[in-house]
Amino acid sequence: MAHFPPQLLEQIRAASDIVDVIGAALPLKRAGSNFVCLCPFHKEKSPSFNVHPGKQIFHCFGCQKGGDVFKFVQLYENISFPEAVARLAEHARIPIETDNDPAARQTRGLKDALLKLHEAITKRWQQCLENEASGQIARDYLARRGVSPDAVREFRLGAAPESWDDTVNWAKGQGFEAALCEQAGLILRKEETGRLYDRFRGRLMFPICDEQGRVIAFSGRVLSGDEKVAKYVNSPETPLFTKGRVLFALDKAKRAILDAGHAVICEGQLDTIACHSAGIRNVVAPQGTALTPEHARILKRYVDEVVLCFDGDKAGRNASIRSFDGLLGSGLAVRVATIPPPDDPDSYIRQHGAESFREILKSSQGYFDFLLKHLMLENDASTDRGRMAVVRSLAEAVNKTGNAVLVDTHAQKAAQRLGVNVESVRSEFRKARRAAPSEPGPEESGPPPGFEEEGPGPMPPAPALETWLLKYVLLTPDLSHFAALHLDPLWVTHPVVRRVIALHFAFGGDVAGLLGQFEGDDHARTLVAEAAAERRSIPEPEKQLADTILRLRNAALDREIVQRTARMTDPEASEAERTEALENLNRLRLAKRQPLALLGGSG
Repeated sequence: MAHFPPQLLEQIRAASDIVDVIGAALPLKRAGSNFVCLCPFHKEKSPSFNVHPGKQIFHCFGCQKGGDVFKFVQLYENISFPEAVARLAEHARIPIETDNDPAARQTRGLKDALLKLHEAITKRWQQCLENEASGQIARDYLARRGVSPDAVREFRLGAAPESWDDTVNWAKGQGFEAALCEQAGLILRKEETGRLYDRFRGRLMFPICDEQGRVIAFSGRVLSGDEKVAKYVNSPETPLFTKGRVLFALDKAKRAILDAGHAVICEGQLDTIACHSAGIRNVVAPQGTALTPEHARILKRYVDEVVLCFDGDKAGRNASIRSFDGLLGSGLAVRVATIPPPDDPDSYIRQHGAESFREILKSSQGYFDFLLKHLMLENDASTDRGRMAVVRSLAEAVNKTGNAVLVDTHAQKAAQRLGVNVESVRSEFRKARRAAPSEPGPEESGPPPGFEEEGPGPMPPAPALETWLLKYVLLTPDLSHFAALHLDPLWVTHPVVRRVIALHFAFGGDVAGLLGQFEGDDHARTLVAEAAAERRSIPEPEKQLADTILRLRNAALDREIVQRTARMTDPEASEAERTEALENLNRLRLAKRQPLALLGGSG
């Protein structure tokens, strides 16, 4: 994990007002000195999500999520702490130098220049599509496909003129060096003559964005109908773009994916745009490649389940089958939505409407049920050869999961569909597993699809007395000195509360600064945010704090008294050990009778 100097984190936090950051994403409403809205992290009917401007924290009293501005960006965008820091720093225009290596700075400079170039050419092609005569063929195509003006604007579609040097001349006029345009894959150089020419010509342009919504590549669809040219031309891989790691529209779909609990994966950009336009927003598409393990890992950060929704023809079914291996090792559960041929999602939505398409998604079947159905269509199950082909192919796929329950379940389903004895199918499944190459299976590298590894249980909640101690200390800063003088952190039993109290005593500061001490520690950050978000006023806080510390001290002494008593009565203890235990017992009992000095007292 990247390490950021505390001074840098404070600078970024100070420049990122939490009300502004959260207000840009959620409809905040003022409630007294705070702001409230419906929580984005769980479903609720009345707002329990609070933003505290004075403390620069947020807290939901429904789901208990809370923290500072970094934590909100982490949770809302589903990214890591370093990514949240980088995103807020970029928004605040605060440079981050986590690496003094000149090569790293050079790489960062190149990426910044490429991002600037991609943004500029996106605007150029948008203007061509909207206003220029050379964009008319693209405008006509979009009208025929039923792509609305709103969708054109949202996805920033454009048109590359039918010209060999439009981008070459545009770049020269805008001051972009030819070498940079070559690195971006926007222009190519003819080897024989060195002449520069445009990669994208006479095409409808789809900008490809990263998860932050920044344009990093393009996909261009041919409009001329010339069968000799590729239907789609994509940007090559660049320092910004690796096609096996990018999902089209993820920047627009990630919030809907989290809300829906699953991601829908289509084959292409127009299918994805059609779904989004129909209000089905949890939809993405791989970019010019089959689904890869990296795609699966990205989606796994958001959800545990994906629905494959490819074309309804044989090619679409084969694409679903090819996608499975890329998803297998991630632990994602996989379902398949079947579009009636010859439709694809785009044409189906245009002809039958969004609600009908939603029903198809709802009725999607598990991957292995889909595969069995596909194999039955592709093979003649009335012949021995056909039946064996079905069993072998299904066994090969199910055995990859390494999960005995799934293997046996689908052996039974195959036997029922084929009308054969289930034991014979189980036997063939076992043979197929023994014959498979001895590579690490999912059982060695991660959980099978649809199954979660059982990790350590959640941290137990802090005792009520210790939670109130945290509230007194954080909500009444003037009392922190008294608490530091009279409280031994070892009296606190909950490890997270104890750590928070100890750090607060050591470093002091405000709540936001304290949260910064717990980078990556969700338990601590949640406890701090929850304590600092207490809305009830505390009567006589000095007396309450003193009483709480006294009770914690006495509880700690009681625990030690129990230990000493057990030692004193231990039959294996020596006389000297028993005498020492008795002396300690007397000391502990005397200590329990001693009061704590209140504020202003002599203690």
